[in-house]
Amino acid sequence: MSSERSTALLAVEDLHVTVGDNEILRGINLTINEGETHVLLGPNGGGKTTLLNTIVGLPGYRITQGSITFKGTDLADLEIDARARLGIGVAFQRPPAVRGIKLRQLIEVAAGEGEHEELLADLIGDLTLSKMIDRDVNMGFSGGEMKRSEMAQLIAQAPELTLFDEPESGVDLDNIAVVGKAMNRLLKAERVGKGTRSGLIVTHTGHILEYVNADIGHVLYNGKLACRGNPLDLIGEIGKHGYDKCVECAICQM
Repeated sequence: MSSERSTALLAVEDLHVTVGDNEILRGINLTINEGETHVLLGPNGGGKTTLLNTIVGLPGYRITQGSITFKGTDLADLEIDARARLGIGVAFQRPPAVRGIKLRQLIEVAAGEGEHEELLADLIGDLTLSKMIDRDVNMGFSGGEMKRSEMAQLIAQAPELTLFDEPESGVDLDNIAVVGKAMNRLLKAERVGKGTRSGLIVTHTGHILEYVNADIGHVLYNGKLACRGNPLDLIGEIGKHGYDKCVECAICQM
């Protein structure tokens, strides 16, 4: 294993998070190294999206104990835009519509300074954006169009860590394949002088793993990481026995 790959990019330590009056996360410990893609499995309501939203810094998610560090920086006091500039990107399960901002403009902003014509042409072709590129972001978009729009923005942003919240949700099979290919492109792209990028994929069904290579799987159950292992092995056990038995299974104990 290379020195870059063994370097911790994201470190979540003893994280407790409350939403309103409810404690959702109850002591999460998670380390994602440079170049690793992790998968977060678990039943609905188990805290998967809460963990992603807390890392991103969305309001309403209160850390009562523990910490999140990214590239050695404590994220507690950083706003969402500062976290994005630090190198964190996110693909939401239900991305918001943005009236008055064209998708072309948002991709150019995400890409930063420089010439954007070649990048736009590449993304329009690979993600079939020609009918969407000059429309307001996500206004009237189908589920598949929203996902392709988000992938275009993320590829332009090129974050060091990308959080994907159920990328297969609301997407037909053709669009899942396109989104999966784009995710692989983003995650496996080489950074100058460093290794590949990192990712954390939240999935309820596991379908996206037919298209995306992942290194480590975790089961988030009742607000805690119950076990870890090979993502496909975990999905197989969950399919056979459900989450209750999976977290007791000897082959995937932490």
